[in-house]
Amino acid sequence: MIEAPGAAFSDTEIEADGFRIRYREAGRGKSLICLHGGGGLRLSRTHDILARDRRVIAFEAPGFGNSPVNHRSATMDDLAATMNVAIAALGIERYDLMGTSFGGKLALSMALDRREPVDSVVLISPAAIRINPAPDIGPHTLHRHPESPEARRDPVPPEVHAKQRALSTRLLGPARDAEFEERLTALDLPVLVLFGTEDTITPPEGARLYRQVLPDCHLMLVYDAAHAIDADRPEALTEVVADFLARHGKFLVRQDSDLVYP
Repeated sequence: MIEAPGAAFSDTEIEADGFRIRYREAGRGKSLICLHGGGGLRLSRTHDILARDRRVIAFEAPGFGNSPVNHRSATMDDLAATMNVAIAALGIERYDLMGTSFGGKLALSMALDRREPVDSVVLISPAAIRINPAPDIGPHTLHRHPESPEARRDPVPPEVHAKQRALSTRLLGPARDAEFEERLTALDLPVLVLFGTEDTITPPEGARLYRQVLPDCHLMLVYDAAHAIDADRPEALTEVVADFLARHGKFLVRQDSDLVYP
């Protein structure tokens, strides 16, 4: 019998910045802080694979899941400051950040707020800089193959979906934010940005915007993947992400050959 994604992860809460914040954790090694998308915390095989060599901590941001409505976080910067307090409360001194969609802008905002302990940032289907407003999100747009078991996992209850949608829309703000993008030009961190070739929510055509703004940006396209790359192509995604986390700018060349990742 195949275990469901995230079966090996513990489920814990921590008090931070006046919030009770849930997080799931597995693995040992250097810490990788994971920030979820607008649909809330949902672990995939990508998290399982990364936890083989890393201490993976996946936070549920205040206002998502079964947590109370979050009226306090007026901006993404507010939420970023809260999440950085949560990381500090866990006693983690150095770490990498990985954010998906909504979590991509949150990860960048956290790095801007507290640069020193962050070694690198991974953005998966990021919604930080967008070329158009996001359409309605559902299995038909999230996944390349809506018939797959991952796409047919239990849906989020309507009331939770509405709460999360309202919060994520408010905190993401406009598709383009000149002040935010200007701040990113000074973010001296290696950043890996991944887009699915079949993504219609954050289309890969927007990848160029990240290269224009971020000073140390690496772009990768993941084929046969829609918005939920971590669910559609977990093995392909983790192969690239794990190597980037270990070697940053050298990740494109395999250690055992001169081949470039296809």
